[in-house]
Amino acid sequence: MNFTWPAFLKWPAGVPQPNFLWPQFLWLLLLLPLLVLLYWWLMRRKNKLAVRYASLAIVKEAMGRGPGWRRHVPPLLMLLALAAMLLASARPVAVVALPSNQQTIILAMDVSGSMRATDVEPNRLVAAQNAAKAFLKDLPRDVKVGIVAFAGSAQVAQLPTVNRDDLVTAIDRFQLQRATATGNAIVISLATIFPNAGIELQQLSFDRMRGGMGRSLDQPPPKQNEFIPVPPGSYNSAAIIMLTDGQRTTGVDPIEAAKLAADRGVKVYTVGVGTVDGETIGFEGWSMRVRLDEETLKAIAQKTAAEYYYAGTAQDLQKVYESLSSRLTLEKKETEVTSLFALLGAVLVLLAGGLSMWWFNRLL
Repeated sequence: MNFTWPAFLKWPAGVPQPNFLWPQFLWLLLLLPLLVLLYWWLMRRKNKLAVRYASLAIVKEAMGRGPGWRRHVPPLLMLLALAAMLLASARPVAVVALPSNQQTIILAMDVSGSMRATDVEPNRLVAAQNAAKAFLKDLPRDVKVGIVAFAGSAQVAQLPTVNRDDLVTAIDRFQLQRATATGNAIVISLATIFPNAGIELQQLSFDRMRGGMGRSLDQPPPKQNEFIPVPPGSYNSAAIIMLTDGQRTTGVDPIEAAKLAADRGVKVYTVGVGTVDGETIGFEGWSMRVRLDEETLKAIAQKTAAEYYYAGTAQDLQKVYESLSSRLTLEKKETEVTSLFALLGAVLVLLAGGLSMWWFNRLL
């Protein structure tokens, strides 16, 4: 049962509203004003008793300097402690950042010829390599990382490992190739995450209009281990980060590959780097027109409950990886924080008792 904050009370903008699992216990907070009134009545009664002495001045002189404002501090702390404990009884929940359960991250990196372009300094490939290395440094040491390199095909450059040196070596070994198979990269990444699931490229339909790729129409699809689809983004033990600078030119349909990832709950974060409007890239005596297919990359991220990032410069790319690092290692969850309120109440009780003993040589 969730608590709905009253409409007539305006909660500060940008601050998450409190929520409680047992909101009916919040009625107990009405006891606090009654306790304040009781304390005020006791103080007045005490003052009236003091007036009954024949000479109040003689009494004050005998007692010395009174406690003044300090006498109200312990009761106030006790009141706050009681309020914290009553709030704890209503089982408050809050959205807090907690360490993620992420255990494996697959970096699927584009190594097609267009990554040679220098619109991202010093060029797209080097900028991507440097950003990926910085990303590895920011990750906790117990997070496994795998590398998938893709161009006209996709292959595992490094199986998931916690050895950062092996990962850096794999990134430094990238060699540029022709074509771009973004769908293949997703499928190979999934096969790396689930090595025993029977995930193969042949299980998805290929684009038969491009040179007769894929299996023939009468060829039965390879057998896939049966599994029950789960909600997109619900698998928290692994994620895929795919970086590319162009649109798919061959291989598996990336939307079909994204559906395969979504059915297994794996998020595919997509990062587009380079030119959105398109640019002619020339090298080794030939040229080609490359365009960043943001629409498809956004669709992949949306289908898998992830996010798309655009990086137009090396600095942007670095910031994207920094953001992904914090997102994948810390995740915001609605968590019960009853223990924090109970701890606050206990600390306030101890503080109230300690000050009372220190100032007045009595517990309260």
